[in-house]
Amino acid sequence: MMPKLCLSAWQLRSHWCLDRVRRLKSSISFLTRPDQPNLAYHKLKGRNPGVIFLPGFNSNMNGQKATALEDFCNSLGHAFVRFDYTGCGSSDGKFEECTFGKWRKDVLCILDELTDGPQILVGSSMGGWLMLHAAIARPDKVAALVGVAAAADYLVTTFKKLPIETQNEIEEKGEWRFPTRYNEEGYYSLKYDVIREAENHCLLNSPIPVTCPIRLIHGMKDSDVPWQISMQVADRVLSKDVDVILRKTGQHRMSEKEDIKLLVNTVDDLIDKLATFS
Repeated sequence: MMPKLCLSAWQLRSHWCLDRVRRLKSSISFLTRPDQPNLAYHKLKGRNPGVIFLPGFNSNMNGQKATALEDFCNSLGHAFVRFDYTGCGSSDGKFEECTFGKWRKDVLCILDELTDGPQILVGSSMGGWLMLHAAIARPDKVAALVGVAAAADYLVTTFKKLPIETQNEIEEKGEWRFPTRYNEEGYYSLKYDVIREAENHCLLNSPIPVTCPIRLIHGMKDSDVPWQISMQVADRVLSKDVDVILRKTGQHRMSEKEDIKLLVNTVDDLIDKLATFS
C-alpha cells in the first residue's frame, strides 16, 4: 500500500508560491520603445471596458491586488493589463534615474500601445496620482478610475512638511532618504531633482479636469498616505460621479482578503455601469 502523502501548511504555501512565481515569470512580455526603456507587462485579451493596474511607488505588477484583478477579468472575459514602470520590477531602466514625468509617460505608452477602447484605470498609492494624469491626457480613452490609497501630490506635500532646515539640508546633499517598511534598507532614497520635477505634476491646488466616474478606496489606518487625501481628490475633480469608500481597519496596502474583495467588487460595479451606458 502506498504511503499517504501529507503536506504541511508551510509546504502547501511554498508550492503555491513557486507555482505563482513560475506563472508570473513565464507570462512577461515587453513593450519595446526606441528612445525609452522597455516596459515589462502582462496582458489578457478580452472585451471592453478593459482594466489597467497602476502599481505604487517602487512597486511592481506582481502584487496581490494586480493578480486578483487579473484573475477576475479573466473570469469575465475582459481585457486586462498590468505592468512595471521604468526602473521597477522587470522593466528596463534605473530607478534612481526616474522621475514622476517619466512614469507618467510609461502609463500613456501602455494606454496608447497596448489597449483599444475604453479603459478602467486602477491606481494604487502613487498609481492613484498617475491615473489622474492619464485621465487628463486621454479623456476619450479613460472611462473610469479606481484609486486605492491614492497618493496625489504626496511626494511633494510630504517633503514640504519637513522643517525648513531639513529641506535645505536635503537640497544641499541632493538626496532625500525617507523611512519605509517596504524594503530591507528601511528607507527610500530619492534625488532632490526628483522632488523638484514632481512639483510640476501636482494637482490638488486647483480643479482637476477629470469627469469620468471615480471610486476612491482608502484605509483609515493608513500610516503612509492619510485617507484625507482621497477626500481632497474627490473635492477637486470635476466629475459628479465620485464615491469615497473608507475602510475603518484598512492599512496602506489594502491587501487583506476583504480589502481585495472590496476592490474587485468596485471594479465589477463600474464594468456593469459602463456596459449599461455603452
